[in-house]
Amino acid sequence: MIKTIEWTPDNRLRLLDQTKLPVEETYIDLDTLDAVIEAIQSLRVRGAPAIGVSAAYGMVIAADSISEKDPNGYLSRLRQLADQLVAARPTAVNLSWAVESIMKDLGKQTFNSTSEIGSFILERAKTIHADDAQRCDTMAKHGLAVIPKEARVLTHCNTGYLATAGIGTALGVIFHAHEKGRIKMVYTDETRPLLQGARLTTWECQKMGVPHTLISDNMAGALMRQGMVDLVIVGSDRIASDGAAANKIGTYSVAVLAHHHQIPFYVAAPLSTFDMDIVSGEEIPIEDRHPDEVRKVFGKCLISSPDTPCWNPAFDVTPPHLISGIITERGLLKPPLVASIADAFGGIG
Repeated sequence: MIKTIEWTPDNRLRLLDQTKLPVEETYIDLDTLDAVIEAIQSLRVRGAPAIGVSAAYGMVIAADSISEKDPNGYLSRLRQLADQLVAARPTAVNLSWAVESIMKDLGKQTFNSTSEIGSFILERAKTIHADDAQRCDTMAKHGLAVIPKEARVLTHCNTGYLATAGIGTALGVIFHAHEKGRIKMVYTDETRPLLQGARLTTWECQKMGVPHTLISDNMAGALMRQGMVDLVIVGSDRIASDGAAANKIGTYSVAVLAHHHQIPFYVAAPLSTFDMDIVSGEEIPIEDRHPDEVRKVFGKCLISSPDTPCWNPAFDVTPPHLISGIITERGLLKPPLVASIADAFGGIG
């Protein structure tokens, strides 16, 4: 098991710094809210579920920084810090889901001291951490149903241990299928501009002993045309109530190619990634990132003139008609996705 997130005995958030991979396996310890926000924004921690878990521990750190002794004043200040944390990245809904679930639970409690509040938040963060790992395990088992024998799977970006608190979402399904002897080959897109597929997914596949082949993003169509892909599985950072799924930029292109070649296209994501307050993918906020991520290869080598104008959305949205199903901890949600999603959330007690 690859450990990405850990709460240390001396009350720090320990993260595997993903900006250093695959060259260095470096862990960083965070003990301020500013450091947690920086880690999220700079992609030291990334992947919607992992961001959510990190944000939960960020709430613990935020709570510990408040000097106010009156519980009401303490909670008011905590609300301000929570808003700063939620604003760190706009697209991945797990971030706001984790923070707001903690704030909501705090509102249901009565506290005699501020120390009780901090202890309560820590226990909730630990629960969110353990819960995500369990969701990953359950998703992986449900996902086995869509994996044929000798499967050749294409994936985009990174969705394994590095992106979650457990085995992963899309890559978790693949890892579990590999354990069951069903994976012949995993094709991983490099995922420009930050190369999460090349740097992170191949690293995880090597760690897990999964057969894999790296391709550049513009090779996916040729690979499909030659009949070398049986299905596509990707993750998601936010899913609308109609099933439209926001994921790393380039996912929509893969979905269109899969649809044209009649290849099943699946999304794997926990229910915490669904945003039931929005009705379509058009409402999903898309994060714009710095132009230098496009102008340079991994922030180092310029591949254009330094002042070349760039468009750099971090995510795109795949509409529901291109999605064959969504693998969740409640099973495979099949089209029509609006009804399947409503049923899944209607069954939550």
